[in-house]
Amino acid sequence: MPMKALRNRLLFLLSLVLFNGCDISSDEVSYRFVSLVTVAVEMPETFRLNETYEIAVTVLEPNGCTEFEGFDILPEETTVRRVVAIGTEQDDMPCTEALKEVETSFEFVCLYEETYVFRFWTGKNEAGLDEFMEIEVPVVP
Repeated sequence: MPMKALRNRLLFLLSLVLFNGCDISSDEVSYRFVSLVTVAVEMPETFRLNETYEIAVTVLEPNGCTEFEGFDILPEETTVRRVVAIGTEQDDMPCTEALKEVETSFEFVCLYEETYVFRFWTGKNEAGLDEFMEIEVPVVP
């Protein structure tokens, strides 16, 4: 068999294997990420430079298909942090409508001497704008 014909057959077989390997089964769970409302936060009254703190947060799971996954903590300025609780919500399955409060936490390391401002996402208002619970924590020597 000529070399060119062998190469063409190998390329054809390889492409068949690649295209068949990309089949997504309908048995897999489909989900999406959603923002969860923060309902309560426990913060220390002050921070000390280079110390680590555990910040306790209570978030609201809106239904039986949603589970808390973690936090998205974004710096808006040097000592300003936007904190949004993130959950996963399963698609295409019946859910209970029961609200569930989940107590969780994250660790925070104080790296700057200026007062920190934490902005915890608490949902959207009637106009569809994001609302936040702001907590200021001064840094002491």
